[in-house]
Amino acid sequence: MTGKPIPVANPDTAVFWDACNEKRFLIQSCKSCGENQFYPRAICKNCQSNDLEWQEVSGRGTVKTFTVVRHAPSPAFKADLPYVLALINLDEGVSTMMNVIECDVEDVHIGMDIELTFELRGEQYIPQAKPISKG
Repeated sequence: MTGKPIPVANPDTAVFWDACNEKRFLIQSCKSCGENQFYPRAICKNCQSNDLEWQEVSGRGTVKTFTVVRHAPSPAFKADLPYVLALINLDEGVSTMMNVIECDVEDVHIGMDIELTFELRGEQYIPQAKPISKG
């Protein structure tokens, strides 16, 4: 056990977290208005319809903004210091917060192309971002 927080699924998020354990990242798409949304919820944030479906994303996006965390919010994150917490714009038009891993914190920049990867915490895979491989 890492000591880092592990999400607890609820009826709105269980499908998402199950997909993460298959190393797939899902967003919701509204069948009524066509809007994509993330984070998972029971109704469309645009039109309030509950006619939502899940769709797998490409796994690619860009860094919109970020911060370098140099002081751990809890002892569980101390070994990761420094690390990057970023707002990621996915190619499908939704944004999500995640860590940028597998690179030096000084290499992260706004507009950086990323792809999704997953970090195992306990028995749950957590989505993270990493620079797109050049090769």
